[in-house]
This record gives sequence, structure tokens and C-alpha cells, in this order.
Amino acid sequence: MTEAASGGASETDATCPFCGLLCDDLRVARTGSAIHVLAAGCELARRSFPSGPPPGGARIGGREATVGEAVRAAADILGAARSPLFGGLATDAAGMRAVMGLAERCGALLDHMNAQAKFRNLLVLQEGGWITTTLAEVRNRADLLVLAGTDAVSRFPRFFERFVWVGETLFGLAPSERQVVYLGDGLDIRAGIAPDGRPPLHLACETARLGEGFGALRALLAGRRLDAERAAGLPMSAWRDLADRLAAARYAVIVWSAADLDFPHADLTVRQIAETIKDLNRQGRAAGLPLGGSDGDFTADGVQLWQTGYPFRTRLGPDGPDYDPRRYATAEVLARGEADALLWVASFDPRRGPPAAEVPTIVLGHPEMRPQREPEVFLPVGTPGVDHRAHLFRTDKVVMLPLPRLRDAGLDSVADIVAAIEKGMTTPC
Repeated sequence: MTEAASGGASETDATCPFCGLLCDDLRVARTGSAIHVLAAGCELARRSFPSGPPPGGARIGGREATVGEAVRAAADILGAARSPLFGGLATDAAGMRAVMGLAERCGALLDHMNAQAKFRNLLVLQEGGWITTTLAEVRNRADLLVLAGTDAVSRFPRFFERFVWVGETLFGLAPSERQVVYLGDGLDIRAGIAPDGRPPLHLACETARLGEGFGALRALLAGRRLDAERAAGLPMSAWRDLADRLAAARYAVIVWSAADLDFPHADLTVRQIAETIKDLNRQGRAAGLPLGGSDGDFTADGVQLWQTGYPFRTRLGPDGPDYDPRRYATAEVLARGEADALLWVASFDPRRGPPAAEVPTIVLGHPEMRPQREPEVFLPVGTPGVDHRAHLFRTDKVVMLPLPRLRDAGLDSVADIVAAIEKGMTTPC
């Protein structure tokens, strides 16, 4: 870290923890507890890094309390619970390990705030498998990118900047050789414009009918006869042109974000995408890139898989893990009254507060969070990679990046707070 020329600010390199790309080329300035992005950041990073000191501390029932008092109150609630729900789970690897230990002691059910989207992918992976690639492979090899139902940059702002329109690749692939195709409606396609001004191809089909479109595409790739004139609202000639582009590509990558496929039975659309990629690999080379990893969802899921062999929506009961991806969704569990306490963890985004549950609620949250219902206990926690050192999985899940601490604002990590709560519990849950 170096001292800046004025204002007593210090400058340092940083990794951004606020989306699954984990961009590690940022330059930030710190003045007191305020952090400002100087170079290489996106609007999400500039908005999310703290611009001042944390606003307020721990609360019990809405009144100010010390961290110690709030920890004891949380321990009392969980100690009396018989069927607690641990939700949110937006934390880093160390935080999730601590949560897992407490969940095992309490017999808690675990469900991440992004699980609804994640299961659109996971159900496909469990049932039929898929062929996926990495960000490095996209950057260095992909000559055709098909973005299915997503523009990528709405959730991952620097995707094109860092992995598509790059000046240098390992194997000599030039930007002029890349083709970009968008599938879906309501997409921002500006990032897909090539540096030389070439516009992307945009097939503005109905996003909710992408499964139908990929079904037609698979039939065309297999050389089968199709009597239909349209698929997913587009003429068959458009799908035939896309089939020809995919067949001719040296390395085609189909990109999607499960969070953007927000319609009934979207997992069947993901299944069609995955099967299309398998079809393409019979005579060529293609892969998928499912984008995610925000709010620590890939990190928390990875830790849970290491420790239990099961993903989210698993209860850690006395007879071992009990996994049910539909029955154990947070909203369903709370609606049926099957939880008697809620522990909500959200350390990245102050907007991701807990549901207004009618059970005692403990929030380990971003200090700027303002829940819609004041929880019984609120404990402010630091942001991983800002207020404490952290490890997070990148969106392609092949790299876990270490993030240094950027400031000391007196905020404890999720791991430290959870450890304190468990230590304060005098009886088993």
C-alpha cells in the first residue's frame, strides 16, 4: 500500500467481491474507512465499496446494544430453538465453515438466498451432467459466444471487458475473429459490439421459450426434418443460421445466468442448453459457461458440499443430512411454520435482508441493512475482502481467490460472530 500525494489517502490493489467475476485488477484509495475505486472498477464496484464509516452497531429488538449483549441474545434464541432455519448464507468460505458447525450443533436447515436460481442449474447437473468451461478458456479460445437469456453485463459488468474484447490471447485469437450472438428479449446488447464496430447478432426470441428454440436447434444440428415454420417466435431460418454458426465454430461457448431465467420450469431450458452442447461435441468443440457466484453462493455451496456431500436445502439432523430441494426452500419452510427461529446471514449487499418471518430472527448483516421487520437481534458484520481477509470462489468454480482486508472499521467477520454465538450457547440446541 502506498501513500497518495494528497489528503492522507492510501492506495492499494484490490479484488472486488461484489460479483462472481472477482475482478482482481482494481486500484482503490482509502481515506479513513472510506474506499473509492480509482481504476478498473465497474459501476457495481463503485457503488458497493463503502464510502464512509459503518452506520450503527448491534441492536436487540431495535434498541442499541453491545456486540456481546447481542451475541448472548442470539445464543439464547438458538439454544431454545428446535427447528432453526439458517438462510441468506451470503458469506465467505470461513464464514460458511463456521455456520456449518453451528448448524450441525443446532440441527438447522441450510438454504442460500440465491438457491432458487441455483437449482435451475443443479437439477440439470444432477440428472444428466454437462460440459462447461472456464473464464480463461473463454478469453483465450472462444471464437463464438452465444448468450442465452442474459446479456451478462447486467449482473457481471466487466464480462466483455475482461474476457471477450481483449487485446491479447494465449493462442493468437484476435477480437476480429470472435462472433457474439444474443438469444432472448429485453437484453442490453451494447457490450457485444466489437472493437471494430461489428454489431452482435441478436435473435430476439421470447426468453421464456428458449427451451423450444434450443429444441429446434438440436433437431437442425442432427439433420432432422422440421415441418414447423417458427420456433420461440423466430422463423426457422434464424435457427438454421445459428446452427450453421455453431457447427462451423472452432470453440463455441453458450453462456447463461440462471438468475436471468426466471420463469416456470426454467431448469428444462437449462437442460436443453446442456444437451445442445453435448450434441456439438460429437463433431466439434463447445462448452457452457453458467454465470453465478454473487452473494457468495458458489462459495457457500462449495463448503457445504465438502462437509456434507449435499447442496443447499439440507437439514443437518441427528440421523445425518436430509436433502430436499423443494420442501426445504426458505419461503416454503416459513410459510408452513416449520421453523421456530431464523438466522439470516448477508454480508455483501445491504438490500438482501431477511424475509419478514413470524419467528425470532437473528440477522448477521451488512451494517447498512434496514430489514423490513426489525429482527430480534441484529449484528453488523464486515464485508469479505473489505473488512477482513477472505476466500471466495469465482464464477467458473475452478479458482478460489484470496482477498486481503482493505480497512479496519471495527466490524467482525461472520466467522467470528458465529463462533462467539456457539461459544455462548450453554446447552445444545
